[in-house]
Amino acid sequence: MKPEITATIAKFGHPATLVGDLTWWAALYRPKQVTLGSLVLAAKCPVTSFSDLPPAAFSDLGEAVRRVERMLSAFCQYEKINYLMLMMVDPHPHFHVIPRYGAPRTFGSIVVADHGWPGQPALDQAIMLTKEIEARAISELRALWRSSDGG
Repeated sequence: MKPEITATIAKFGHPATLVGDLTWWAALYRPKQVTLGSLVLAAKCPVTSFSDLPPAAFSDLGEAVRRVERMLSAFCQYEKINYLMLMMVDPHPHFHVIPRYGAPRTFGSIVVADHGWPGQPALDQAIMLTKEIEARAISELRALWRSSDGG
């Protein structure tokens, strides 16, 4: 089995939303921002069961999580982070990565609150940023991903 861009990855806007990737995982900006910095961490494998990923994908997942957390810590100074695997609509293994915080975060001209804090993330409160602010966020996240490989 070889890594590939799945329909799930494409649905979340690849390649325009790609902020970073490794051999088996792609980190994508989540167009509907539950909180500032919300991402999708998707397996680059066409399987439909998490347990069917090849062993190398599980090894790669550890590095993907480390990079995501370093990147998001610098981007939005989250207090907690949630990884939600909600494979109900999009069939390939992926996590919705939701940075969590008690006080709203500001990016550019927008303020983004964590409406579910300190409970479950309020997925139904997700917002779409303007194309200009979204492009700026993706650019900043990409730069932070590149710098996150050094520890």
